[in-house]
Amino acid sequence: MELPVRDGWFRETCSLWPGQAMSLQVDEVLCHRRSPFQEILVFRSKTYGNVLVLDGLIQCTERDEFSYQEMMANLPLCSHPNPRKVLIIGGGDGGVLREVVKHPSVESVVQCEIDEEVINVSKQYLPGMAMGYSSPKLTLHVGDGFQFMKQNQDAFDVILTDSSDPVGPAESLFKEDYYQLMKTALREGGILCCQGECQWLHLALIKEMHQFCKSLFPVVEYAYCTTPTYPSGQIGFMLCSKNPNTDFREPAHPLSQDQVDAMNLRYYNSSVHRAAFVLPEFTRKVRLFPVHSQALSNV
Repeated sequence: MELPVRDGWFRETCSLWPGQAMSLQVDEVLCHRRSPFQEILVFRSKTYGNVLVLDGLIQCTERDEFSYQEMMANLPLCSHPNPRKVLIIGGGDGGVLREVVKHPSVESVVQCEIDEEVINVSKQYLPGMAMGYSSPKLTLHVGDGFQFMKQNQDAFDVILTDSSDPVGPAESLFKEDYYQLMKTALREGGILCCQGECQWLHLALIKEMHQFCKSLFPVVEYAYCTTPTYPSGQIGFMLCSKNPNTDFREPAHPLSQDQVDAMNLRYYNSSVHRAAFVLPEFTRKVRLFPVHSQALSNV
């Protein structure tokens, strides 16, 4: 297995973002192995701390991981009136789990991660993210999230899908049948949040996902945040609710500054929550997303 580091640099390229690359300077390769599912690389970078790479694609870095993890967890949890039971699909690095268990209303969390090696590697090299694995709220299921949800219907208030990009093991997580399965696993009024890709690169995929989500759920929204080491520096979230009265743009549980500080949040707050749904013109004009002011509707 060839080490994907040349002249002291890791370089990420992928057919999903043709014509561009992301490079990070490597101080030391910490782990390079192949699990039954994928190639796993961890290295200490010059400026972004430890970096987890799966099948050649950056999953997280210690310097900027908190923006994605906090938004993936808090956008749905702060939108649900009483999120008690949570399911996480994927997220083997533990970052989303770390954020979910901070919520006092959350009584139990089930995490389904198909690749146990990602969990083990993250515990060893990304302890600041993997700390959630020690939570008594957690039940860890190493296995297929599809099969788990088929066996656990009408069971969860919130489902989070922390997936990599739609290639390899994660490709099926961007399909309509997966969203249909999540719908059946949600309780009445349940909410889901899934990794929703990048507006700059994947607008056609976002459009397709939004269309089939609208056929399944009464409320569908797309939000986004900035994460420097993700392609084009931005990542999105597809949020769906079974409750037609859900307003994702206005958190059901706004956080005070004291709560933000107590939860050790470094990116998310209630103002950022609201702002995450304000879309740039090139995305809004896809015309799949709701127009929320008369002024914009005249554009």
